[in-house]
Amino acid sequence: MAKIINYLRLKNMTMLQSFIALNCVYLAIVLTAIVFEFEWADRIRQRFVDHPSGNDWVLTAQIIAMLFTIGIGLFLMASFFYKMKLKKPLEILINASEKISANDLGFHVSYDSKDEMSELCRSFEKMRSQLESNFKVLWRTAEERNQINAIFAHDLRTPLSILKGYFEFITSYLPQKKISEEKLLDTIKTMESHILRMERYVEAMSSIQKLDELPANKQEVEVYTLIALLEDSSRRIIDLRGKTYDSRKDVDSTRLVVDLDLVMQVFENMIANGVRYASSQVKVDYCVCNGIFSITVTDDGPGFSNEELVKAVLPFYRGEVPEANKHHGLGLYVCKTLCEKHQGGLQVANHSRGGGKVTASFLCQVDK
Repeated sequence: MAKIINYLRLKNMTMLQSFIALNCVYLAIVLTAIVFEFEWADRIRQRFVDHPSGNDWVLTAQIIAMLFTIGIGLFLMASFFYKMKLKKPLEILINASEKISANDLGFHVSYDSKDEMSELCRSFEKMRSQLESNFKVLWRTAEERNQINAIFAHDLRTPLSILKGYFEFITSYLPQKKISEEKLLDTIKTMESHILRMERYVEAMSSIQKLDELPANKQEVEVYTLIALLEDSSRRIIDLRGKTYDSRKDVDSTRLVVDLDLVMQVFENMIANGVRYASSQVKVDYCVCNGIFSITVTDDGPGFSNEELVKAVLPFYRGEVPEANKHHGLGLYVCKTLCEKHQGGLQVANHSRGGGKVTASFLCQVDK
């Protein structure tokens, strides 16, 4: 039986094909057994033909033997069908569902066959993979949110402490008239500046919250039309700062499907960041290759320090440049978040010839 089943290669058959094949084997075996039972019954009947009690009981025994043969055949066929087609994939799926219930997604569902159970296992693996991916995204988002809240709380602590000190100063000296009107006005103006600083921080936090809700609305655009828009925007930003500009293009497609506004926002943030650090020149490389649109902005400034290479994409990180206090340090963080919404990413590095190098990549559909 095992050799017959192996010959039939049930694992490479569909459920229906396997069921039909086993039924054919079952019928052949059962019918053969019944033929032998008829011969056996006929011999018994002839042997007891002259027996005083007769041979009528032979028919009853024959019917019982036939029913027993059919029942045993059905049981064996069902057992083989379950063992060959259902047992292993069901065990795999049950084990996988138990792991998913326990929030354990670090496994793979694999069943080597060509039937419907194999398709079910592959679908289950796709579901597991998607759940794992979604879980990682949620975990990363939660970690980033906790990090942002921690940074926000840390940065607010200083102006709050200053405001508290000025408040105690005023409440202590004003009732006793030990503070001049000029000093009081100066203190109030200083407190106002710190209040405005806190308002800007709150607005910055609100803009970060909105990034999570921003959808990626992709549309088809001509590659060179998109690059022309980016070039025009970059030249206006760079010319205002008195820096020089150079660009290079390397594309293998004529059309892309991207979110134009999202790409423009990322690009302008990168250019603004490059201009801020550049000594005299900013260079941009545009590349379209294998469905990825990437933009690399390089400046000839001092480059990123080891600390900045790690922290540059963190929210509210401003570095140590003279203009650091004029912005909130959200530029590269915004770029990173928007790139990830476009199934891309942001890399921060130093150029081999010196200067900072920031690369944004966007997943796009390419029609060559």
